[in-house]
Amino acid sequence: MMEARNAAAKPRPGEPVGPQSGTLVDAEIDELPAPEPTRVGSRRQLAYLGVCLVLIGLNLRSVFSSFSAVLPEVTAQVPLPGWAVAVLTTVPVTLLGVFAPLAPVLARRFGAERVLLGAMGILTAGLLLRPAELGIPGAGGHLPALLAGTAAGGAAIALCNVLLPGLVKRDFPHRLGLMGGLYTTAICASAALGAGFTYPIYAATGEWTLALWFWAVPAAVVLLLFLPVAVRQRSVRHQTLRDGVNVWRSAVAWQVTIFMVLQAMMSFSVFAWLAPILRERGVDGATAGLIVSVCIVLQMVGSLFAPALAARFRDQRPINTVVALMTGCGFALSIFGPLDLVWVWAGLLGLGQGSLTAVALTMIMLRTRDGHTAAHLSGMMQGVGYGLGSTGTLMVGQLHQATGSFAAAGVLFLLVGLLAAVFGYRAGRNRYVS
Repeated sequence: MMEARNAAAKPRPGEPVGPQSGTLVDAEIDELPAPEPTRVGSRRQLAYLGVCLVLIGLNLRSVFSSFSAVLPEVTAQVPLPGWAVAVLTTVPVTLLGVFAPLAPVLARRFGAERVLLGAMGILTAGLLLRPAELGIPGAGGHLPALLAGTAAGGAAIALCNVLLPGLVKRDFPHRLGLMGGLYTTAICASAALGAGFTYPIYAATGEWTLALWFWAVPAAVVLLLFLPVAVRQRSVRHQTLRDGVNVWRSAVAWQVTIFMVLQAMMSFSVFAWLAPILRERGVDGATAGLIVSVCIVLQMVGSLFAPALAARFRDQRPINTVVALMTGCGFALSIFGPLDLVWVWAGLLGLGQGSLTAVALTMIMLRTRDGHTAAHLSGMMQGVGYGLGSTGTLMVGQLHQATGSFAAAGVLFLLVGLLAAVFGYRAGRNRYVS
């Protein structure tokens, strides 16, 4: 049974990629010999592996949403300069793009499973370090640890973002719909849990440090669970094929990538700033965290239905345009709209953002003809998309610091949503990267 699974999972040169493949891209598809599925000896061990991969996904967004949930408490108790707040909300996203190209290189040398294990170790260490106090108490002693721990978390998540989809695709070729759905749902749930539970932990303990330290626990548990799986894998040296389409010279690839940049600007700003925006408008911490959690849960709903709808048509211009405008308007209304309808605005934002992120990722499959080109386009989108997309959180912080309110950020999100609609319209045309 396991031999048949391994044979079915091996990628074939020129293998077509379509909507049925979901948004799971194997970043190692260009390697020779082709990476093998994870070595397991039974169905029970395969199920154990599946649980580990889903649990890893469940730790990949709490870094972003947990800090913002207690940002007012942190800034009230720690003398953080304005630039530090902007950096702490921006660096993790920036590092998603910076470290993404490194993941396949490390996987060729050590194996994807061991790199994932190392990434989870770095993530756990970063989460433990983040709330620590280094230096003189009360004189900014938390700042070095906050910066170092946040950076470590962003770098670790970047490696997992790149390698985890390929493992899911290779190890579960006959359960791709189920595992792909569980994996993507786990990532969204991670953000929702970070937003929803961090403030209640702070309220129960009275310490923002304990609220942030809590998120090291699930990361450490997954590290221990995945350890026996990773250490028994063989390390095989791989070479990389240099053939294929140069996506960097393709106009279609750039249109899709800029679409990704704009959606990332809004997506990570939700994690970083929606809770502080709501709290500045007078919403209490627990309710603000709950609103953000519900918003992210609705992102799951949008991400489930939007790709299937987009894949039914050869032209995705209408859906790309609509979900981009929904997201921009939902974000702006969360700032400007009547507070009595804040749940409506958060719902509009959640459905729009989840759909927008999903269709942007689906463009990888719909605008390419084979898995190799899809992997190259995915690498381009992650490097440029997250690298430039992090400027959204930075600009929100800078605008708030300069003006003393989030009103300017509301105008920014309207403009970004409009630009996303324009580039989504361009990316949605029935054309291929060539």
